[in-house]
Amino acid sequence: MMPGIEDLYQEIILTHYKAPKHRGTLADPTVSVTQNNPMCGDEIRVDVRLEDGRIADLAHSGQGCSISQSAASMMSEQMVGRTPGEALESIEAFRRVMHGDPAPDDVELGDAEALSGVARFPARVKCALLAWMALKDALQSVDDPKEATGGRSD
Repeated sequence: MMPGIEDLYQEIILTHYKAPKHRGTLADPTVSVTQNNPMCGDEIRVDVRLEDGRIADLAHSGQGCSISQSAASMMSEQMVGRTPGEALESIEAFRRVMHGDPAPDDVELGDAEALSGVARFPARVKCALLAWMALKDALQSVDDPKEATGGRSD
């Protein structure tokens, strides 16, 4: 990594931690999933509303370290408007990056690229992945995402 990139990445992480995007809950989610990391106490709830085969809205809430909370913000910012298939591709790409592999060229991770350095700290990888895996579980729990318009499951 070039000098200065780590400083820029640190700034992006802190910005998302201090002013998270899509923080809160949805009044009418299609699905909600809560995940936690008992090793460090991070907890994330992800609410997803699917409409017309796309993620129409998404919110996250919970508590935890700056990595888990900023990763949730970055994830939510990337996923609104995507199809479940596109979202699952991005989740897999992010998971690969967190395990030290390069992201595929055709997948845009946006600000989440700032978390690539977390791969050097295995104890923090689960923190970064928590919200992303919650979204994966949420999307996979919906029988037919194209038909989902309301309801709730935890």
